[in-house]
Amino acid sequence: MAMNEFPGKEEKEERSLNFIEQIITEDIRSDKTGGRVHTRFPPEPNGYLHIGHAKAICLNYGLAEKFNGLYNLRFDDTNPLTEEVEYVDSIMEDVRWLGYDWEERLYYASDYFDVLYEWAEKLIKKEKAYVCDLSAEEISAQRGTPTRSGMESPYRNRNIDENLDLFSRMKEGEFKEGEKVLRAKIDMSSPNMHMRDPVMYRIIHAGHHRTGDKWCIYPTYDYAHGQSDSIEGITHSICTLEFEVHRPLYDWFIRELEIFPSRQIEFARLNLSYTIMSKRKLLQLVREGHVSGWNDPRMPTITGLRRRGYTPESIRYFADRIGVAKRNNVIDVALLEHSAREDLNKKAVRVMAVLNPLKLIITNYPENQSETVDAVINPEQQELGKRKVPFSREIFIEREDFMEDPPKKFFRLGPGREVRLKYAYIIKCEKVIKDSQGNITELHCTYDPLTRSGLPDANRKVKSTIHWISAPHAKEVEVRLFDRLFLKEDPDDAGEGRDFKSNLNPDSLKITKGYISTGIESLRPFDKFQFERIGYFCADPDSAPEKPVFNRTVTLRDAWARSTQNK
Repeated sequence: MAMNEFPGKEEKEERSLNFIEQIITEDIRSDKTGGRVHTRFPPEPNGYLHIGHAKAICLNYGLAEKFNGLYNLRFDDTNPLTEEVEYVDSIMEDVRWLGYDWEERLYYASDYFDVLYEWAEKLIKKEKAYVCDLSAEEISAQRGTPTRSGMESPYRNRNIDENLDLFSRMKEGEFKEGEKVLRAKIDMSSPNMHMRDPVMYRIIHAGHHRTGDKWCIYPTYDYAHGQSDSIEGITHSICTLEFEVHRPLYDWFIRELEIFPSRQIEFARLNLSYTIMSKRKLLQLVREGHVSGWNDPRMPTITGLRRRGYTPESIRYFADRIGVAKRNNVIDVALLEHSAREDLNKKAVRVMAVLNPLKLIITNYPENQSETVDAVINPEQQELGKRKVPFSREIFIEREDFMEDPPKKFFRLGPGREVRLKYAYIIKCEKVIKDSQGNITELHCTYDPLTRSGLPDANRKVKSTIHWISAPHAKEVEVRLFDRLFLKEDPDDAGEGRDFKSNLNPDSLKITKGYISTGIESLRPFDKFQFERIGYFCADPDSAPEKPVFNRTVTLRDAWARSTQNK
């Protein structure tokens, strides 16, 4: 499948330019960037990427693609205390899986530590930066409030030579953590708190995953991020809205350092109902064992969505469908689920599976006999042809497809009722077998041998069709029924004295045994299936030929499509 060959392509092509595209178009028209468009995705390697990052990846790459520009992947690795090689590797894997290629343009902020240090010295020499001895708590207390000016540090007016000397000694490891920082000298009375002499460097005596023990001072994100953009010649630095108040500082560094003027543009981050998007909180779920790891299929991480059965095309479709906004809002998670169904409907192999089996014996079917019936592989791909499904005297049906005393609107199997077995015959329930506790253990039915496809009564109408599995051919499988991880649309709405974990869904995972007869002979991890009449499922990486494991991606019921149809 080509990059843009997913549902909604025509809608995408007809859509007017979003506000970021309008800005870039005007920048090109006015020759502000020499006609260039160069974007980047700059994750911090302190966790796994989630669906919100996927939106940012799609946006940045899509802009570069649309305007025939370039796209970088850069790790803003400025905090050795929280960063790990594991996260770096996972991020690269996720970006590739989504279908995006940074070619040779893979960078790290740590690549620029020497340059950033020299630029910091330049600001000191311009009397635009100084070494401060205040503790983090004291700096915070003296910053003031949005309505009250901050207090200047008593070290703010150190002379250039003293600042250069102290900064050099910080670099050489002479001081303890927290003993000194380098701050930009801007305006302690600025209404923008981020302009009140922000910290540029802090002392961290910790090894870095790329630079080892070379450095014991590390630039803050606000200092390293914009300058890294400038070094790489990024024309448009696309950020989420929380960085809007950081933009004056971003621009201040560019002006004072007289470097390439990357332009920061903010858009609304993705907020998804029933979903936590904070990496800190996701890490908390992992560390406290509420989920099995970052790749738990209930997690909104890209690796979790992949394991659950989402395709890269469905995520790209979702990102395109929600578009780019200037103001924060909450997207219904049902749209993400709809996106999965739209793509899986075209790709997933159909199989019949029974997850809550009830044995059914066709008493007038010959004993020790079996046959095969033709079933579709995928109705959206007729060229794939048919698959052979075994049929026999003893079958399993879903227990929910039978009721001993059915209500008026229940059209499936009941005593004296007829239903069609999908792809096979019409059967009639003649007898219900129960155990000593009154539990139904078995159904005895008869079949009409002339109602199979191609035979005289093949088109005889009944009110319902149900799926089934031939009992002698049934293969037991483990099925993991995943549901939403949180009970509330806003998981952070927990009430006084409680946190988001109080809204965890205790039924977000149910594990059951099921049966499948055909279609999984050469099962591979991440193979996609539609269990007919049940939902879409994916073979888990833990699967093995002798022990298949399936994760439910989404049910067949499309809440988003129904809600939009009713509007």
